[in-house]
Amino acid sequence: MKGRVKKAHDANYKQSVEPKGLPEVNGYDFNEFDLSRKESIVSLLDSFSNVGMQASNLGKAIEIAKEMRKEGADIFLAYNSNMVSSGIRDIIRYLVEHKMVKALITTTGGVEEDILKTFGPFYVGDFKASGAELRKKGINRIGNVFVPNDRYIKFEKMMHPFLAELLEEQRKTGHAHTPSEFIYRLGMKVEDKRSIYYWASRNNIPVFCPALTDGSIGDMIYFFRESDKKNADLKIDIASDMNKLVNMVLDARKTGVIVLGGGIIKHHIMNANLYRNGAEYTIYINTEIEEGGSDSGARPDEAVSWGKLKPGAKSVKVFCDATIAFPIIVAAAFKSEK
Repeated sequence: MKGRVKKAHDANYKQSVEPKGLPEVNGYDFNEFDLSRKESIVSLLDSFSNVGMQASNLGKAIEIAKEMRKEGADIFLAYNSNMVSSGIRDIIRYLVEHKMVKALITTTGGVEEDILKTFGPFYVGDFKASGAELRKKGINRIGNVFVPNDRYIKFEKMMHPFLAELLEEQRKTGHAHTPSEFIYRLGMKVEDKRSIYYWASRNNIPVFCPALTDGSIGDMIYFFRESDKKNADLKIDIASDMNKLVNMVLDARKTGVIVLGGGIIKHHIMNANLYRNGAEYTIYINTEIEEGGSDSGARPDEAVSWGKLKPGAKSVKVFCDATIAFPIIVAAAFKSEK
């Protein structure tokens, strides 16, 4: 071959250097699969690491979660409200029930929607359902999850006397409750063992919610304070919870962070780890990109630049809907300790 044909041929068949020390790409051989055998399930979960694409990141997340537990790291689980809107609520409850996490960090929706489910179920609906038609029926849509509005009406009936109780204590003692104390007290009033906060309160697992008023709980606080001016002195102390969370992180020998989603919950727990020069383990699961500069989209290495994650820490970002990825991680890395 001569001239441009040779150039084209050489470009097309450039000599390669064989990679060394890397695993081969392989998928699971379903000829070996038997649904009735535990070994088949374990082998399937173990196979993710070598599949490539996000399956390999998921496989890495499984290995990091296993190491967190093996090394006795204090595990901080952060999640947004949509995780509780969905059935991931029951998986979080399992981890809390069996004391597999040190603390929870969530949004106010991540608290109240757990309580709402104790009043009645949420339903799997349709992403394309008409908002106007749903509004006529008093049904709220969270993605493809439908929430009848009477759950909120029942929640209000619960919250008004609860807030009155907290205010009376505040007046007697001068102590303004922190969000974690607020959630602890709320959880102690729940009698449904399917609730995350039933178990968090009884197992003394603190729940941090830095934006407690950003949801129905905020609505309840507004109506409680505005409906009777005698209630206007109700206070929530967010500053003391910052001290509590940071001190928990400082007291830990090692910390592991699992974040389902982004936003305030992600930054809140990662920023707390800045005080100890970074976490040892981090797993992010979300579908955000970093190009917009948001913390939600940031990859773990950005956290290293801030000192929120140690250089050399075991970390991964799984680009996936957490409702798909998180159950797989729990199945593979967390076992009941009963």
